[in-house]
Amino acid sequence: MSDRIEDGYISLEDAAEYLNIKPVTLRKWIKQKDNLPAHQIGKLWKFKRSELDEWVSSGKSALDS
Repeated sequence: MSDRIEDGYISLEDAAEYLNIKPVTLRKWIKQKDNLPAHQIGKLWKFKRSELDEWVSSGKSALDS
C-alpha cells in the first residue's frame, strides 16, 4: 500500500521541491520541454515521483525541447 501512496500524484510545488528547483522554473519547463512527465488535471499540474525520477535519470531533463 505504501508503494501506491508514494507513487501518487504530487502538486507542482511538491514536484519543484522534489527536483530542488523553484515552482516558477517548473512552470517554465512545462511550457518549454515536450518530454516533461507532467499531467494536467483540470487547471492543476500533477506529477508522479517515479516518472520524474525516470525523466531525470534518462538524461531527458538536460535536453532542450
